[in-house]
Amino acid sequence: MLSGWMNLQNLCYVAIFSYEVPVVGWFTLKQEPFLTGEILFQPLIAGLSSKGLHQAVALCIEQCHAAGLSPDDSWFKTVVLAGGTACLPGLVERLDKELRLLLPPSISSGIRVIPPPYGADSAWYGAKLLSNLSTFPSSWCIDKKDFRPKSKRNFFW
Repeated sequence: MLSGWMNLQNLCYVAIFSYEVPVVGWFTLKQEPFLTGEILFQPLIAGLSSKGLHQAVALCIEQCHAAGLSPDDSWFKTVVLAGGTACLPGLVERLDKELRLLLPPSISSGIRVIPPPYGADSAWYGAKLLSNLSTFPSSWCIDKKDFRPKSKRNFFW
């Protein structure tokens, strides 16, 4: 029984995070830190009926592979993550694992999932890089005078 307990101890743990909030006092987060990232893979948790991140990426990879656009398939087997959510600890490893489970070995061989090189600012740096290319279509850009923001919503806290 003791050896079984030791194995369980190596596989499981309980994380308790407490934060003090003015007026409210103390509260404890139990599963929230883990559910937040899990929603990326199981959107149904949040009531969304859509593909998980791994399923959407796998579908893109499969379609690129099936199209046979070039003999070199490394360009669509490299997944570069960007943005704040991509900085969640364990996301790279989980996405890599899920893609290898979803895709056949002939396609999943050589897949690389790369963490955001500039952290949460990676999406901004990527857009900056693209917009500075001489081949960047100016029709994709709009002037401030042509920009119409979405209607402002009132949020009550």
